[in-house]
Amino acid sequence: MASSQLPRHISRQFDNELESIRERVLNMGGLVEQQLVDALKALTDSDIEKGEAVVRKEPSVNSYEVSIDEECTKILARRQPAAGDLRLITAVIKTITDLERIGDEAEKVAQMAIYLTGKQGAKSYYIGINSMGNFVREMVSDSLDAFARMDSEAALKTAAREPESDEQYAAILRQLVTYMMEDPRSITSVIDAIWTVRSLERIGDHARNICEYVIYFVEGKDVRHLSIEEMQKQMSA
Repeated sequence: MASSQLPRHISRQFDNELESIRERVLNMGGLVEQQLVDALKALTDSDIEKGEAVVRKEPSVNSYEVSIDEECTKILARRQPAAGDLRLITAVIKTITDLERIGDEAEKVAQMAIYLTGKQGAKSYYIGINSMGNFVREMVSDSLDAFARMDSEAALKTAAREPESDEQYAAILRQLVTYMMEDPRSITSVIDAIWTVRSLERIGDHARNICEYVIYFVEGKDVRHLSIEEMQKQMSA
């Protein structure tokens, strides 16, 4: 099965409740994605206003997580869902946790951008990091699109890109270590850059997690901690 619509029930109210939480997850995802875009812009353009805006909006991401979680808990208690409905609620609860963590990492990038603004020589270390940032932002966007359409094949395709973010992370680390070896005076700035690229690598991990939850809902199979090849086998079994 490539994709799945939300389950339909005799109770229209139940349908409305499920559609409501789906829409709220997507709204939360849109906010988180914009947080990441603004954090990267703050970093590459030394834009303090963008960075501060990301920090100010971070509590809104937390509020989404809490309210959606509460709504899911009420549905579990009131409806006692089973099968596909239960998988959907489980996938939503796990997805909002990863979205909140993406928001946390975006805030870290924004805070680092604010800290580094005006520091001599710091910006040059972030040229390659911007490319990785755009890559993981696309992963987040594609994972949310797979969630919106409940498309397991699209989710698998996006999850398969995660190793590339790991490769970019390793390549940037090697470059940063070279900077430190060539100029010991750069050590402090390079360490700051390492923390930033580590946040981006984690965002890629969280995007893959969201894809795994989509596969779990659509296919009814837990593919966490599996390689892409193993995930493909599970989905085709």
